[in-house]
Amino acid sequence: METGSTSEVGAETLASLSGDVKEIQAGVESLELEAKGKASVEESEEIAEENKKRHLNVVFIGHVDAGKSTTGGQILFLSGQVDDRTIQKYEREAQERNRESWYMAYIMDTTEEERLRGKTVEVGRAHFETETTRFTILDAPGHKSYVPNMISGASQADIGVLVISARKGEFEAGYEGGGQTREHILLAKTLGVAKLVVVINKMDDPTVEWSKTRYDETVKKLEILLKDSKSKYISKDCTDVQFLPISGLVGSNIKTRLDRNICDWYSGPCLLEMLDTIEVPLRDPNGPIRMPIIDKYKDMGTVVMGKIESGTIQKGDSLVVMPNRSNVKLVSIYCDENEVRKVGPSENVCVKLSGVEEEDILSGFVLSSAANPVGAYYEFHALLQILELPDNKSILTAGYKAVLHIHSVVEECEIVELIEEIQTKNEKGKDPKKKKPKRKPLFLKNGAAAVCCIQVNNLICIEKFSDFPQLGRFTLRTEGKTVALGKIMKLPPAGRSSFNA
Repeated sequence: METGSTSEVGAETLASLSGDVKEIQAGVESLELEAKGKASVEESEEIAEENKKRHLNVVFIGHVDAGKSTTGGQILFLSGQVDDRTIQKYEREAQERNRESWYMAYIMDTTEEERLRGKTVEVGRAHFETETTRFTILDAPGHKSYVPNMISGASQADIGVLVISARKGEFEAGYEGGGQTREHILLAKTLGVAKLVVVINKMDDPTVEWSKTRYDETVKKLEILLKDSKSKYISKDCTDVQFLPISGLVGSNIKTRLDRNICDWYSGPCLLEMLDTIEVPLRDPNGPIRMPIIDKYKDMGTVVMGKIESGTIQKGDSLVVMPNRSNVKLVSIYCDENEVRKVGPSENVCVKLSGVEEEDILSGFVLSSAANPVGAYYEFHALLQILELPDNKSILTAGYKAVLHIHSVVEECEIVELIEEIQTKNEKGKDPKKKKPKRKPLFLKNGAAAVCCIQVNNLICIEKFSDFPQLGRFTLRTEGKTVALGKIMKLPPAGRSSFNA
């Protein structure tokens, strides 16, 4: 009797415990579903917040000593990215070097070499925000020895800020033959910088003193360069250029409009207003993924850096690195040093990958969709516009060698064939009876244009300009100068990397 009673009690206890366990399990499941729901909402809100502000890459270009780094540093200071204590420290450092006016440039020029010489060498990178836009500043070097670095910065940019010194003697040095102003304008246009803001800097200099006459003189001369048939920033149909006077050193007309007591003849917007309202062509968030790699490093895995030119990437994606066809998985994404789950075109990102070693990736490789990877080729046909050949190589023939710059690729190349000479704009107005028939030229001179076959030694990731401009425009350089601009017109057939293979 006692044993039966104990069994009944045990059964009742087990039934009670079983009911409690089921109730606990149901509660846990409910909490898990609620947590998932919250996480999903939070993720949606996070992605929405990430995408609320548009992102623009702004490259600062111009002749050496025009004040690019100082202006960029002033923008960061005025937008709250640098505190007063840091500025005071930089002021002391600059005074110790007897370079009192350089302290703002120290915000962008971070290496000891750059601060000692007062010249930007590498492309500086920094971030700031306005109410509607997140900006990445790309501070490009102005010295002609570092033009390849300038090309690297401009190839990532959406808009450019051309910094011009109004100081007497400095403007002329940048504008005339040996200056970098002309080359920077040409390179910016060729590399896809859609819009240009021209800031006439150092207006507070004793040789200028906010003179409208000096401002108008510099603008008039620059308009001639910007109307040039090779850059075409200004044409009859439209203008992609805006001008304004500033002082980068003291911050005049950068965040707030000019005080009428300082300058009574300019009443237009300040620099940040102008940048905030610029409209640029939108990139396709649903297009094939294309992210040229500009740098890589190891950090508990392989990390690559670059700008997303097309498509949208998100954590967990399976992608392919071209041209070595490495299948990779996207472990994490960092945008403006913050980890994000998803990011779209025009963003500069750091991406951690699994499935590939850091030493197996080079600058110029492209992270792309596995289903629609970018093509890799040894040769291509291009429309080439000759600018100015070196004095010791005054004609261009088949066999001409140069350095090819296309997106983040820097590769030696050879022009193996001149296919057809193209009429330039200057020749189109001539008597049609004297018009030359289409022919295969033996050589090309300065100002000529032709379709050429160009060959490289290593596979490079490129596209036709008509299909994908960002991966289809290039420059050729030799002996420290830009000798030609080009657009890719034709690629080898599908499945082949060269025309004859």
